[in-house]
Amino acid sequence: MQIVRYSPDDAGRWDAAVRMSRQGTFLHLRNYMDYHADRFMDCSLLFIDGKHDCVRGVLPATLADGVLTSHGGLTYGGLLTPDNVGAAEVLEMMTGMTDWLRRMTDCRRFVYKPVPHIYHTTLAEEDLYAVFRLGGRLTGRSVSQAMEIGTGKVTTLRRRGHTKALKAGLTVEEVSAESDWEAFWNVLTAVLTERHGRVPVHSLAEILLLRSRFPEAIRLFTVKRDGTVLAGCVVYVTARVAHLQYIASGDEGCGCGALDLLLTELNTRDRFPFCRYFDFGISTEQGGAVLNEGLTFQKEGFGGRGVCYDEYEIEL
Repeated sequence: MQIVRYSPDDAGRWDAAVRMSRQGTFLHLRNYMDYHADRFMDCSLLFIDGKHDCVRGVLPATLADGVLTSHGGLTYGGLLTPDNVGAAEVLEMMTGMTDWLRRMTDCRRFVYKPVPHIYHTTLAEEDLYAVFRLGGRLTGRSVSQAMEIGTGKVTTLRRRGHTKALKAGLTVEEVSAESDWEAFWNVLTAVLTERHGRVPVHSLAEILLLRSRFPEAIRLFTVKRDGTVLAGCVVYVTARVAHLQYIASGDEGCGCGALDLLLTELNTRDRFPFCRYFDFGISTEQGGAVLNEGLTFQKEGFGGRGVCYDEYEIEL
């Protein structure tokens, strides 16, 4: 097994390996990963069968301050492998990778963020076994709420909010115009700034760039009244999961149940016919040390239940 550090010349076979893998999503394609290449030092790896000159796995990764992370700019990274790669070969890849990293004088630790199982197209947790064998320890565990689309039991409180929104004349629609994206980004930025003292991870220019590259995968739904955007959400759509990437409602929307209407109407097969799960997103802070109980309560009100996003560390 040969381990090769990624270079732009490898873009074609990297993307082909991601598309053939059991765990990969569009976030692992180079057109997504490289949009913030100026902020991260890429140290992604390809695992190549030297005998047959074929890629057997890829690892999205970044290097900073002596730590290799899979991936510093993504919620999850993980080793991505095709269906015909089993436990022994994954262990060989991960063992070879740690040996390769130990030969790097500027790398002291490996942080591994596996792809959560709901994104897998087939069973694919051989990497977790390999991390155990290599002495990895669990250092972070965030919890998200997710549900099988169309099966969640909505609580009475959330149903009341939905009814209230309809009576107030609110409507949900999927939009694509840049003006709608800008209107929602203004709502999102104001909410994050005023309530949490931060700004969206992506600027408006960045999210519009990514959407232009992945128009079928990055989708915007808004709640409007008389043409004005009161609330909305950005959904990342992968092969198995519709993931709530951003969601926000201004004060006017909060007062009339905008998010109750939005999330109830997104929980239908018509919206995401090829996905199995709807993932409401992480409800924890500080690597899982703090649970946002109010946020969790809201998501559970639509039927969401826990899915873990883990982080492991291997000392080199």
